[in-house]
Amino acid sequence: MAKEDSPQLDYHALGLICGIEIHQQLDTACKLFCGCPTKHREVEESNFEFFRYLRPSRSELGEIDKAALEEVLVSRKFIYKSYDSTCLVEADEEPPREINAEALEISLVIARLLNMKIVDELEVMRKMVIDGSNTSGFQRTGYVGSDGWIETAGGRVGIGILCLEEEAARIIEDRGDSVVYSLDRLGIPLVEIGTAPDIFSPAHAREVASYLGMILRSTGRVKRGLGTIRQDVNVSIKGGARVEVKGVQALNLVDKVVEFEALRQMRLLEIKNELQLRCAHVDDRIKDVTDVFAKTGSKVLARSLKNGGVILACRLAGFAGLVGKEIQPNRRLGSEMSDRAKRAGVGGIFHTDELPAYGVVAEEVSAVRSLLDAVPADAVVMVTGPRDRAEKALLAVQVRAREALTCVPEETRRALPDGCSEYMRPLPGSARMYPETDVPSVAITEEMLAQLKLPELFADRSVRFVQQYGLSVEQARVMAASPNYPAFEEIVKSYQVPASIVVRAMETTPIELARDGVPVANLTEQHYRDCFALLAQGKVAKEGLTALFCTLAKDPEIDASEAAAAAGLVGVGDVEVERAVQAIVASKIDLVRSKGDRAIGPLMGLVMKEMRGKADGGVVSDILKKEIQNILNQ
Repeated sequence: MAKEDSPQLDYHALGLICGIEIHQQLDTACKLFCGCPTKHREVEESNFEFFRYLRPSRSELGEIDKAALEEVLVSRKFIYKSYDSTCLVEADEEPPREINAEALEISLVIARLLNMKIVDELEVMRKMVIDGSNTSGFQRTGYVGSDGWIETAGGRVGIGILCLEEEAARIIEDRGDSVVYSLDRLGIPLVEIGTAPDIFSPAHAREVASYLGMILRSTGRVKRGLGTIRQDVNVSIKGGARVEVKGVQALNLVDKVVEFEALRQMRLLEIKNELQLRCAHVDDRIKDVTDVFAKTGSKVLARSLKNGGVILACRLAGFAGLVGKEIQPNRRLGSEMSDRAKRAGVGGIFHTDELPAYGVVAEEVSAVRSLLDAVPADAVVMVTGPRDRAEKALLAVQVRAREALTCVPEETRRALPDGCSEYMRPLPGSARMYPETDVPSVAITEEMLAQLKLPELFADRSVRFVQQYGLSVEQARVMAASPNYPAFEEIVKSYQVPASIVVRAMETTPIELARDGVPVANLTEQHYRDCFALLAQGKVAKEGLTALFCTLAKDPEIDASEAAAAAGLVGVGDVEVERAVQAIVASKIDLVRSKGDRAIGPLMGLVMKEMRGKADGGVVSDILKKEIQNILNQ
């Protein structure tokens, strides 16, 4: 079917309600409940592995969470890779230690920055998770605070909850009937921040996520890099349902996720209304249609049959044309059904809104429809695989089809790279929480809170840098967020160097050198100080800083003066600069006479190339202007 354009949605009219959950790893020396380091390990370094099968347990009220129940419908083996940097706590073979005091302190600082009411005593709970991401079958989480807020351009947004919890294990490989996890990430402390449902548009969601990220980075005590921060987005519209889209890795995807989820729910409501007008229903019968495809040209079906699989089909009365209706870019109602079927271990579904295709011919489609008594208004869905899996898959398809008749289902979905999402599991409820009996509670005293040192927020520091140092807004933003900002302020004040030059030298130049393979990681704060001291003394020109950094990065043991000499950057006097300018102008006298004052651009480049960073650009420019004017006045 042709791809439909995404409409411009009126989010107020749709009744959009949105909230964000942010999960941010903390940069601590050790994990939350043991002394193991929080460093990343390569899978090849694993020196031991073990496996588990997980099953759900009842909450303290005797209930079993519905999301956990669905996980056990597909029995899978979970394989864990451990290292010399992991211990028996991660393997769930030893009780957890007391909660990491450093991680607790960071979480309290964050709570203060979010204007939250902090609990008097931190109690740790167990949150049931049996997808294999935790060896114990649950995640430990502690409730830190609630009722906070932040200010945004769209108004105040509430911060409903902040928790301190352990990170999940890192998935390495999904083999279908088994999943491989790495224990290097399991147990790293992280904070979970949940906003109130005060977000009213995709752009507002991105603003809120950006501001929360800024607050977290301002602490200087959170991990950076891909996978260290994740956003989950909760979205609903009028008549729809609360849906949690998990694992939004990039900030620039947050608004797309909200937009596409609102679109999905709107389209599903349109489908529901149309199905009800048609008096559609789901036929409970599941028919074995394997014989129809005994000589099929479909490679997928033929391969399945060769491996002992069957082909089963069911009828969705009145669904024709709607299974293939697009609900998100390149995703349809059929995609939703396919997601459910895959949970049972099959590769996906075939449906008559897209057939004949994939090697399935019209005669085969007609024969299947006949076996199921399907009329033109009906859709037929088929799956192939081992009989038990195929039956479970079609039952899951029928469940999703019945939901389409009545509602937008509440569910947890996985964010995709394009901003769309796919089904993961039902939305979990309170039944997955129960007390942790192995970790003692921690009293949060007034003395403890009084000793917290709150950082200057990047946003506030950026404004200060503009006002205090005359930086542009962009330069101030970059420098405010840089770990080099203390050295920046010290250098500007100590050596009276223009702040904009320091920003470029410390933030832009190293990036450019790194692209050329220069080992800029060798540069230290002391290197920067020494280089700017030479600049302040007039021993090198600002144009020579790049070459000076390059020399020091390649040989960090020498001092800045030796590096300047080695790079040929020893400053020259005004007389030598004047001689060089006069020589170049004399060689380009025709250019000066034809272009006049406009000749300064190309001549400036020639002179600076000749000087190779030995002379200040301002001095060169002044002398060059004078020499050009002398020629023009002749």
